[in-house]
Amino acid sequence: MPRTAAPSAPADQWRPALAPALMLRHDPVRGTDLLVLPERVVVLTGRAGTVVGLCDGSRTVPGIVGELSERFPGAPVAGTVPAFLDSLRREGWLT
Repeated sequence: MPRTAAPSAPADQWRPALAPALMLRHDPVRGTDLLVLPERVVVLTGRAGTVVGLCDGSRTVPGIVGELSERFPGAPVAGTVPAFLDSLRREGWLT
């Protein structure tokens, strides 16, 4: 899948969603989440699957950060999640 340029919308207004051709799946054998692309599979480590699972187009980035902060108190989500989401957007995996 070709990489696309990041949209100009500020992160606090962006409502990330998976690109149409991608799917988030859980692999019970490996016990991990997978991002299924048209011609490959990306294994998501740590809590990446949880983060991607919140990217349904209904939440802003601050909303995702807030929800993760509640689920995982003390985790450095405010400093890591926006950059992670931006990297997925640069890959063309989030719209």
